[in-house]
Amino acid sequence: MPIYLYFGEDDFSLTQAVNALTESVLDPTWASFNYDKILPDQPNAVQTALNQAMTPPFGTGSRVVWLVDTNITQHCSQDLFEELERTLSQIPDTTVLLLTTSHKPDKRLKSTKLIQKWAEVRDFSPIPPWKTELLEQQVKQVAEEIGVKLTSPGVAFLAEAIGNDRRLLHNELTKLQLYSIEKSVLDVEAITTLVCSQTQSSIKLATAIRLGDTQKALKLVADLIVHNEHPLRIVATLVGQFRTWLWVKLMIETGERDEKAIAQAAEVNNPKRIYFLRQEVKSLPLNQLEKTLPLLLELEVSLKGGAEEISTLQTKVIELCHLFS
Repeated sequence: MPIYLYFGEDDFSLTQAVNALTESVLDPTWASFNYDKILPDQPNAVQTALNQAMTPPFGTGSRVVWLVDTNITQHCSQDLFEELERTLSQIPDTTVLLLTTSHKPDKRLKSTKLIQKWAEVRDFSPIPPWKTELLEQQVKQVAEEIGVKLTSPGVAFLAEAIGNDRRLLHNELTKLQLYSIEKSVLDVEAITTLVCSQTQSSIKLATAIRLGDTQKALKLVADLIVHNEHPLRIVATLVGQFRTWLWVKLMIETGERDEKAIAQAAEVNNPKRIYFLRQEVKSLPLNQLEKTLPLLLELEVSLKGGAEEISTLQTKVIELCHLFS
């Protein structure tokens, strides 16, 4: 299929996929003639891409036309839609037209429906931080690609320590691959000598908030920032932890006693954890836990909108602590 739509905020994985696609179809000898990277600030970027896509390649191999960070799946004029409609079905097999965007396509738009009809669509959205099983699958996949053998506890540790940051995961596993030359399989003890788990500190922050300990929470925020932990990663861990507590509390309130059922609803892989989670939420009113996720969403939106990171994070952490004090 000569048309591709890649979308999502995991820019590292998306870029890797773009490189793999272009390398698979371009003849290196003719690459300078047959590779067009069209940036969003170029005038009439979409029309230029469509025109280039209809141009036969020079020499051998295919032509690649990459329309970078396009907004065509967010809004599209009628004239542009009609041009898409005329062109997409006519793109020759010798051209690969690649559209990328960090935003999720708006499925209500005619342009999105048209592109989905003709394109192979791939989602590069980060894995939600509470989906530990998927995070562990990602660790296994990247470890296999790099050539690192890990024990099951080692996989679980990396999934928790790194979360959904695939770039960091790739870098840490590359580092471990050099270390693993001396060991065939890496266990947790070996991994922790090289990989620092900031996620554990973020979980301690969630616990301090749950206990209403503002002073300790602010100290943990400061420690995380000093260790270069990105505020959005801190927020992701907090969302995952409070979401788990909320689900456990909600299931208990509805009268559910089966730990496996509670674990399934809360997306907790090990049902044995439910006993401890029960104790953690035992004294918390459900309405307090319900208020945490909207506050964390406000924090995430503010950070993504360019708000000053440290003061915004500190302010919202204080507000969260006051919920439980």
